[in-house]
Amino acid sequence: MTGRSLLAGLLAGSALSASIAPPAHADTLREALTQAYQTNPTLQAARAQQRATDEGVAIERAAGRPNVSVTGNYIEFLKTSGNSFTAPDRTIQVGPDLTVPVYQGGAVKNAIRAADERVAAGRADLRGTESSIFSQVVAAYMDVLQAEALVGLNINQVQVLATDVQAAGDRFEIGDLTRTDVAQSQSRLALAEGDLRTAQSNLIGARETYIRLVGEMPTNLQPPPPLPNLPDNPNMAVDVAIERNPDLLAARERAQAARYDVRVAGSSRLPRVNVFTGVDYSNFFGTLGGGGDPTIANFAQSELTANAGVQFTIPIYQGGRPAALQRQAQAREGAALEQIILAERSVVAQVRAAFASYRASLSIIDSSRTAVSAAELSLEGVRAENSIGNRTVLDVLNAEQELLVSRVQLVTARRNAYVAGFTLLAAMGLAEARDLGLDGGTLYDPITNYDRVSGQWWDWQRDPDPMPVATRTVDIPAATANVSPDTDPDNPETITGE
Repeated sequence: MTGRSLLAGLLAGSALSASIAPPAHADTLREALTQAYQTNPTLQAARAQQRATDEGVAIERAAGRPNVSVTGNYIEFLKTSGNSFTAPDRTIQVGPDLTVPVYQGGAVKNAIRAADERVAAGRADLRGTESSIFSQVVAAYMDVLQAEALVGLNINQVQVLATDVQAAGDRFEIGDLTRTDVAQSQSRLALAEGDLRTAQSNLIGARETYIRLVGEMPTNLQPPPPLPNLPDNPNMAVDVAIERNPDLLAARERAQAARYDVRVAGSSRLPRVNVFTGVDYSNFFGTLGGGGDPTIANFAQSELTANAGVQFTIPIYQGGRPAALQRQAQAREGAALEQIILAERSVVAQVRAAFASYRASLSIIDSSRTAVSAAELSLEGVRAENSIGNRTVLDVLNAEQELLVSRVQLVTARRNAYVAGFTLLAAMGLAEARDLGLDGGTLYDPITNYDRVSGQWWDWQRDPDPMPVATRTVDIPAATANVSPDTDPDNPETITGE
């Protein structure tokens, strides 16, 4: 089961532009995900952090490469020994030196391996960040749709209750109802108006969250397409997650890096071998042999020397430091191994909980549909019976409230089911950019930067000064609680879709 097949239906919602430029607005879920992928600051920061992790390989490789340096000094001898007849008054010395590491006890080799493992862990972390951002975007998208639906339902409820109050007042004037009936209608209208204000506030908050994640104002959001091919049982979902969840993969890579760190620590007990060569130039400014001495011509006033050799170091005793370093590294490896189990437990719990939530939401959708149909039928009957005096105004008000509650529950269940389904895919490791098909030249490939920097030798190569890629939202107008006039509050399925 592949991620591309799991989310094929999600991609059918709309076509993704191959251009790198972000879309003007996010009308569909796919456009919102693409916009977030290109401009979300959390994701951009994670990519920059991964580029920093890539440099760890180049840093460790540098320890095994030749080292060239030039040293120089100028000395003015203010007072020389009275017993020295050739001491110069001043001298300058300049000399380049080349050192080539030959054997470092395996420290360099294992440090490079550890750095490579941390790069792999960082890539898994980046995948996890993508998945987390996409899950947040999906939740924000569905929250906006849900909040818009609830505002529409509450507006409709206020309008219905306002009509009831007007009708109750008219019937009270002709003596058909009592003042108690009118008061009950007015009370329900006041409560409904308060619920509407709460729903409008929640809608503004949902839209602002969407702006924070996507970087655009939500405009005319379309119902999302269904999530197809979700697993039939939690065991199937867990099996996929164990192999693909990015958090678990990152924990495994870090444990492998810690294993190499143990070898690096142990290498401090082993010999070191370097090959070196150097050239030294000295100039005494004509002062060697004593200034003004007629024998000065017997001394060369400048000289060039060269040397080469092999240097080895064999550690004999270091006060227990190597053993302490290795024990420390082993303890950290033990902690990393425990982190694998911790990540695995977390993944298993996330997958099973998301699966249960998804299935529960589907059941709630079915029961809510039944409840809405029954409540609509009940309200129609209660109103008819009230018109002939067999039902009270309170019965009508209660029936209207039951219908509203049923519709709210249906809208909420639809939102919860979709978010739980996507969360399940994310926990399984199937909700990343490559799984969502956000291609067409726009995918960020962390391997490209690794290949560019890991083999660099030149000391003076640097990248351009970084500039933020994420877009600012300060110029986006504040969100409002306005809803589309086309919203049909009597049909919740038209608000959030299937």
